[in-house]
This record gives sequence, structure tokens and C-alpha cells, in this order.
Amino acid sequence: MKHVLFIVTSTSITGSGRHMAGYEFSEIADPYFEFIANGIAVDFASILGGTPPYVGYNPEHNNSRHFKESAGFKRLNFSHKLSNIDIAAYDGVFFPGGLGLMTDMVNDLTVKEVVRNTYETGKVIGAVCHGPTALLNCILSNGKNLLHGKTINAFTSEEEKLDNHLLDEVIPFMLEDELKRQGAVFEHTSPFAPYVVNDGMIVTGQNPASAVGVASRMIELLYVMDELLPHNHLPVFSAPFR
Repeated sequence: MKHVLFIVTSTSITGSGRHMAGYEFSEIADPYFEFIANGIAVDFASILGGTPPYVGYNPEHNNSRHFKESAGFKRLNFSHKLSNIDIAAYDGVFFPGGLGLMTDMVNDLTVKEVVRNTYETGKVIGAVCHGPTALLNCILSNGKNLLHGKTINAFTSEEEKLDNHLLDEVIPFMLEDELKRQGAVFEHTSPFAPYVVNDGMIVTGQNPASAVGVASRMIELLYVMDELLPHNHLPVFSAPFR
């Protein structure tokens, strides 16, 4: 059985306006059910451990409602502290979005080590919406920035503006701009439409509507990873997800 670790923000407040933050509920609920339906075991870790904060819960969203009633949600609320995790036990890691990541994952040394180790051992990395924040500032063993030349997507600057995520008041930086500054080749589609990109073993999705697509593409890679070429030789794949 393959095992994936969800790595979740522990930050509940963001920006000078002190806006509510945390993980985006559907960005855990939707991928969680996609993974377990395909025989992938899921564990949860967060920066501080314990119960991570969340935003955006909608009881009319079936997966969110079912997840909140599930054993998975109970385990999430007793999440492992990331620094206590042996990442070698996992076949992949997944970073669900939420504005909290832009505070506690952008420079966290444990997050950077987890990302570097997962990438350099040829395992799968997934991230959706603001989740690619975790990929920033990750320097590989060869001294290069992980993002340099990688095709990536994430919540776009246009989507930030449409959601009224003002710089400083709500978000500390524009994620799209920072990904580009660190060398990523940024791909995207129209605002709030699902879109998934993978470059080798790194899979990224643009927004909450892309979360299932990220999980689905990760599952494909997890089940064929033992037969693939080294991860830096894998092709780029990008497409809307329906």
C-alpha cells in the first residue's frame, strides 16, 4: 500500500488586517476521499501538531460534510508535528492550500527539508492553490532552487485580486509573482477553473476546484513510480481537470 502525508498549516490569522486563516476545508476533504478510494493511505502532519485551523467549511459540499464526520477528520485533529515525522515512511506528500501557508511554510526549515528529501528521492509532491508556497525557498543538495525551470501553477494574482486578498492586509506576497521570481515557469487557466500541471513528480493545481485533479494525477504517479524514469526526466503534463 502507498502512503501519502498531508502537510497542513497551523496559522489561524493572516495579514495586518488579522484575517482568519488555516487550511481550506475542501482542499483536504476532496483529495482525502480521492486517495482512499484508490487504496492510498493518508496521514496528517502540521507545523505545530494537534488541531490545525480551517476556513471555508460548507456543509452543502458533500465531501466536506462527509469528511467532517469521518475518522480522517478525527485523525487530522490529532495531527503529528511535522518535525517528528520520518518522511522516508511516505511515498508522497501533499500540501493543501489556505492562506496560513503563506506565513508558516514559506521559510520553515523542516518544510524545506521535507520537500528537498521527497524530491531528491524521486517521490511525489503535490500542492494546490496556496499550497505551492511550500515549494518556495527550497535549495537542493546541488545548490539550485527546486523551482528553477519547473512548470508550476498555483492561485493566480488575478484570483487573489478577485477574492480581495490585498497585499499586506491579507497576504504577505503574491504567490504567482514569487514562484516566477524563483525561476518557475508559471502556467494557468481562467480564474477559478480547474487546472493541473505536473512537471516530473511535482503536481500542482491552481485553486480549490483543482484539488481532486491534483490527487488524481498524484495517484497515477504513485502507482507507476517504480517503473518511471528518474523524476528529472519525466515529461511536463498540464490540462484542465473535469
